[in-house]
Amino acid sequence: MSDLLYSEVEEDLRASVRDLFSDRVEPASLISRTETAEPYDLALWRTLAADLGTAGLAVPEALGGHGASAREVAVVLEELGRSVAPVPYLGSAVLATSALLATDTSQPEVAERLGKLAAGALVGALAVPLSTAPGAEFPSTVTATADGTLSGQVRSVVDASVAELIVVPAVGPDGPGLYTVDAASAGVTVTEAVSLDLTRRIADVTLENVAAKRVAGSSTAASALDTALVTAAGLLASEQLGIAEWALNETVRYLKERYQFGRQVGSFQSLKHRLANLYTDLVNARATARYAADCLASGDDIAIAVAVAQARNSPIAVHAAEEAVQLHGGIGMTWEHPAHLYLKRAKSDEIALGTPGRHRAALAPLIDLPA
Repeated sequence: MSDLLYSEVEEDLRASVRDLFSDRVEPASLISRTETAEPYDLALWRTLAADLGTAGLAVPEALGGHGASAREVAVVLEELGRSVAPVPYLGSAVLATSALLATDTSQPEVAERLGKLAAGALVGALAVPLSTAPGAEFPSTVTATADGTLSGQVRSVVDASVAELIVVPAVGPDGPGLYTVDAASAGVTVTEAVSLDLTRRIADVTLENVAAKRVAGSSTAASALDTALVTAAGLLASEQLGIAEWALNETVRYLKERYQFGRQVGSFQSLKHRLANLYTDLVNARATARYAADCLASGDDIAIAVAVAQARNSPIAVHAAEEAVQLHGGIGMTWEHPAHLYLKRAKSDEIALGTPGRHRAALAPLIDLPA
């Protein structure tokens, strides 16, 4: 039977990550960073990934990681949702790492890259559009020659603008394959695209006769890619939980401090009802996110748990962020308040790795629900 409560280790991990973000991700500096040419805080990333060791949580100890599970990674993503910290955790520690872990890790190329990703010495990205859902057809926009030279373009790749290693799905003479490419290689062009989410950027990756190393062939490439997408979709539900939790807590705090007509705004019954609904949604979101993380860790019931978590948590996060903007009144509509960053992250997450409708459609046949 699944235990969805947080373990002592998970709570200690949460405390460490939360303390780091509390010290280093202040709303004013976060907002000002979005207006600069360097929206990512790579110094913060090095502390999070290397000093706290969160980049290697899911990587086995034999490969240089900590040998933890998806439950611990989910805790980090919860805190990322609470802070919308501008670090490439989703692209590197989740998507790129999960894809390589699903290949043959005895290969020297894979083992070496995983070790560097786990240590925070490399930032990785998986070259698929951020909107790609689990179960999607294998991408065909990049082609590979027999000697492993890649050409093509992939749009809207998350965290690609700061990636040093790119894991590229490509179709070669013998079918699908997964390849690793150094982002600094000749022929690689990464062009940042306009992103709704100002704290997590997307970029278009263009490859022109780029030398690459194949790490998965036609027999395993598609399954490895799908494993990465399923893992990321399930864990993204925890980030959405963190967004909703921040929205509720921050809104309650504000409504306790704000007075109108000589009364706390939060004492008005109509607002109490809206906050109560948000709290109910938050409890629901926590249960589904925790179950998805637990299933990813145990290997049981993964497809159903991930589909349920994404179908449920995406709209909850968006609604909670919308309520935070509205219930903050005039200040919530301004650039100076961070509520808009959380709303943009929630909306971006809603279409990332499959929309809620896409996940509901995937769920229906899994539970014998007729069309």
